[in-house]
Amino acid sequence: MTDHGVFVPPVPASPRVTALEWGRMEVEGLAPAKDFVLYPGGGRPWDWSEHGTRHQPGIQPGDVRELLERGAEVIVLSRGMDLRLGTAPQTLLLLQEAGAEVHIEATPAAVERYNELAGEGRRVAGLFHSTC
Repeated sequence: MTDHGVFVPPVPASPRVTALEWGRMEVEGLAPAKDFVLYPGGGRPWDWSEHGTRHQPGIQPGDVRELLERGAEVIVLSRGMDLRLGTAPQTLLLLQEAGAEVHIEATPAAVERYNELAGEGRRVAGLFHSTC
């Protein structure tokens, strides 16, 4: 409740990544998968073909648009285990224009950062690639 008696629902928690290994991730409440889209309140496997994502130029604007639409204020983008996944310049521009806080790291560091931010109750979302 606010001071004015209006109910304000709590921020939905971002599901935490509970296990990471080459080609497989486990996330709270979801079936294991290779790659994930995670956001406040849920997540799903990440299908690169939805927006034409390839290792280069990398993560596409359409990939992050869903995260912003689901209320994320902090976005964590993984670069893969061997740093082969890029982020398209248009994607970075979209995130900048949206005023999002952005972290781009190798997948193990990205998972650690994401879980830390989720644990702080931040409105965090991320894209995670568990191979190359």
